[in-house]
Amino acid sequence: MSSLPDSLGGVADLLDITVETATAERVVATMPVTPDHHQPFGLLHGGVSVVLAETAASLGGFLATPDGQGAAGLEVNANHMRPVRDGTLTATATPLHTGPTTQVWAVKIRDADDQLVCASRCTLAIVDQTDAPSVA
Repeated sequence: MSSLPDSLGGVADLLDITVETATAERVVATMPVTPDHHQPFGLLHGGVSVVLAETAASLGGFLATPDGQGAAGLEVNANHMRPVRDGTLTATATPLHTGPTTQVWAVKIRDADDQLVCASRCTLAIVDQTDAPSVA
């Protein structure tokens, strides 16, 4: 099994995404919602929700691969259920399928009141780590 780096780096750091729990069976990540996360009308940008979902799924996918392999996003879909202006979101990712060449993860993003904000499904390709971008 692979292990995660100390820092996620990249867009996860820009959006202040924090990993609370990370295993091959479940990833929980949180993210604050601030004006930096808004679209022009003062609500959480749907693309930011997708980044949170794909981050959680990709981390789980990486942890579910054998050493020497990694996971890279192939497809992400997201259904946005309710608007958010502020607070903290929690994304919980669980695998639906972990095969030798692809994985499919379900991600539910909830607000501080445990209301469903976004439901996402992420399909990942399993690749040789030498072909995958570094997660550090």
